[in-house]
Amino acid sequence: MADVITYRAAVAEGIAREMRRDPAVVCLGEDIGAAGGVFKTTAGLFEEFGPERVWDTPISEQAIVGAAMGAAMTGMRPVAEIMFSDFLACCWDYVANEIPKVRYMTGGQVTVPLVVRTANGGGLGFGAQHSQATENWALTVPGLKIAAPATPADVIGMMAAAIRSDDPVVFFEHKGLLAAKGSPPPPDHVVELGRASVVREGADVTLVALAAMLPLALRAAALLAEEGVEAEVVDLRCLVPLDMSTVLASLARTSRLVTVEENPYQGGWGATLVSVVADEGFGLLDAPVRRVAGECVPLPFADALEERVIPTVDKVVAAVRDLTAY
Repeated sequence: MADVITYRAAVAEGIAREMRRDPAVVCLGEDIGAAGGVFKTTAGLFEEFGPERVWDTPISEQAIVGAAMGAAMTGMRPVAEIMFSDFLACCWDYVANEIPKVRYMTGGQVTVPLVVRTANGGGLGFGAQHSQATENWALTVPGLKIAAPATPADVIGMMAAAIRSDDPVVFFEHKGLLAAKGSPPPPDHVVELGRASVVREGADVTLVALAAMLPLALRAAALLAEEGVEAEVVDLRCLVPLDMSTVLASLARTSRLVTVEENPYQGGWGATLVSVVADEGFGLLDAPVRRVAGECVPLPFADALEERVIPTVDKVVAAVRDLTAY
């Protein structure tokens, strides 16, 4: 394998590894076959596994996720693609009311081991209906696992864990990261869902980020270091399970916390994380908690306006300066 792999190629590689390992794994979605996916995240799968295991579907999110649910309930491990995460709204009854409830309502007699993959997030000027970060939608639904990797190696490792999970997983692939490059992981690489990663150590403030906000937080940390402020950066990786122990351990070292989230401020995952910190880590804090999040408006199409709405390096740096001066 090459010395570097793109995030985009890592998606296809992660799926392919599991399809080679387990013949019960199948893929379905719009244009995922010969076309290789609208974002080229399924390139090569149709050629390797053929139409028996890579299914092109009509343009119907309900059909895609409904078929995946039925397949999962009868012994397969489907990986369903919803082209843009905004379109989860089109199949929300399945995602919120059916898939996460079956295992519970049958007393564990029926499992629904499926993955719903979707292209998520803004920063590319795709407008209000194709740019939303929707992890917080899924976060409101008990029974779903939520994964949002930030690096190619994590894409592959978390995809393996997601496909092997007996619970349904919503797997958010960030559009703004597709061209990002990283080292490919070794064969059999699995990253347990619900395990955050400290990607930069520091003693002055903890920055907790997810997906495309991770490189943004790291750039902010580099700028802050020039001012003598050492930020510790935690990649949350997953929202469910939520690894609060890693966050609280970091907070014990730094005593200051900033969450960096692309979700709108209203109902964003940072609010949940901060409420747990208030409950379980209040004594660790030497300053108020700050949340750098998206504004509560539809995302503008114009890049200059979109930048005003979603988090930026400057917004993170300003929040940290505010806390260090407290």
